[in-house]
Amino acid sequence: MSSVIPVRAIDPRGQRFGAGFSAITLILAIALDLPLVAAIVGIALAVSAALGTQWFLFGRPWPVIRRSLELGPPRDPEPELGPRFAQALGAIFITIGFLAFAAGAGAWSWLPIAAVAGLQTLLAASGYCLGCKLYGLHWFLPELFDRLVLRVPPQPRVGFRSPGAG
Repeated sequence: MSSVIPVRAIDPRGQRFGAGFSAITLILAIALDLPLVAAIVGIALAVSAALGTQWFLFGRPWPVIRRSLELGPPRDPEPELGPRFAQALGAIFITIGFLAFAAGAGAWSWLPIAAVAGLQTLLAASGYCLGCKLYGLHWFLPELFDRLVLRVPPQPRVGFRSPGAG
């Protein structure tokens, strides 16, 4: 028995744009010591992870930019599940940074936030999304994400078979 998860296909260029915009925002927050700005990025990541990438505040300008530059649709759209999982991880790391601020960790509190900024920069610059790759491994956390956020019922693990196999 298998369940089908409805999956939106997204423009990876929009994901890269949103990642770059949020990375710049986080880098400025770190440089200017503005934890509240980092919190706004964390909330935006959490909302997008929970509701879908179309709700990512930092990616909202992309469709307008794409139309203005007459770029057309993406050649290779990708499923949004990996990016949503990556955004959930980013939101968690920013929350950890905020909890560290609350605990009085001082400058060390910026470390998990800087990690998110670094990974967002990597995605924007190269298209490589570590969180997306982790989602693709189908280990415990992505499965938990599917159950909690996407409301996919738990199922026993099944193996993959090639389409030609009987």
